[in-house]
Amino acid sequence: ELLTRFDRKYLVPVDGGAAILDRIDARSRVLEIDGRREFAYDSVYFDTPEHLSYRLTAQRRRRRFKLRTRSYVDTGDAFLELKTKSGRGSTIKDRVACDPGDRARISGEGRVHVAALLAQQGHDPGIVERLRPSLVSRYRRATLLLDCSRATFDTRLQWTALPDGRSLGLRDYAIVESKSPGPPSELDRMLWRRGHRPLGISKFGTGTAALHPELPGNKWARVLRGPFERQRTP
Repeated sequence: ELLTRFDRKYLVPVDGGAAILDRIDARSRVLEIDGRREFAYDSVYFDTPEHLSYRLTAQRRRRRFKLRTRSYVDTGDAFLELKTKSGRGSTIKDRVACDPGDRARISGEGRVHVAALLAQQGHDPGIVERLRPSLVSRYRRATLLLDCSRATFDTRLQWTALPDGRSLGLRDYAIVESKSPGPPSELDRMLWRRGHRPLGISKFGTGTAALHPELPGNKWARVLRGPFERQRTP
């Protein structure tokens, strides 16, 4: 499951992503469910009114957290997920199943669970009481198993700020993410050979920065000056 892993993300034009897929080792496997290999995802991110979770990410704090619900639209499954960064820079993800009807709220049981996890990672557990829905991220994902690593290709990217409903989309780009237990994968090296380098792109962080220009967004300035700015929608 690679719940503890190193992630490398790339923003690639959709056509370029298709060309990379054509060159992947034929022994690689793709996730397929009921004949489908691409699935719709819907994520609701939670933050405090002062955007604490976002600011921890934007300021590159060694220990930070991100809370969301993730809904797998095609299967009807939903999870409450907490992602934290350890002092070593690895990503730790904990998730529990939740009712799809709770996608835009944290249930009482969920609050108790998240508070305990935040305390374990050195955060104030009381933060959970101030978390509110702040951003919706929607996209379609294909998942590949490559040797001992995993890769995801996310397309039809769309973000909506809450509660005001402002939105933006990146329809001509894909976010390619390699997930490995350590060293770069063959996919990483293939992307490097084609001129793509890892970006500090985050659906939560970059989407929030693009929709809230009043917040500090220097960490994502390179991306925000490019595709995000060109494809901003009303």
